[in-house]
Amino acid sequence: MAREFARTDRVAQEIQKEIAMIIQREVKDPRLGMVTVNAVEITRDLAYAKIFVTFFTLEGQNVDVSIDVLNEASSYIRTLLAKRINARIMPELRFIYDSSMVEGVRMGNLVDKAVAEDVKNHEGEIDEAPAPESE
Repeated sequence: MAREFARTDRVAQEIQKEIAMIIQREVKDPRLGMVTVNAVEITRDLAYAKIFVTFFTLEGQNVDVSIDVLNEASSYIRTLLAKRINARIMPELRFIYDSSMVEGVRMGNLVDKAVAEDVKNHEGEIDEAPAPESE
């Protein structure tokens, strides 16, 4: 019987959980807003990890600056991660902005807008069907 999850998937899941806690509790940079760790992809040899993040940004806060802050702090985060996870190899971390959440919200807004316009256009066109006779 085959295993349900590959080793890299289990390691990635653990790294995702720990990095989220490290960023929340240990990284104290005012340029960094609220960070959500969406996913982690690890190479098979566990040498490199891509960490996909999104930000709940404030007005005027730049996503590129936040990514640069995280990539500059990656060695510090990697050191803290090595202390929390018992692994022989600790992957090199690279943070990447994940725009899928923003795109999902944008698409949802477009759908809501289209439905609202459709309802507005067809408001006066509703045919009044005769009510069914009750016995």
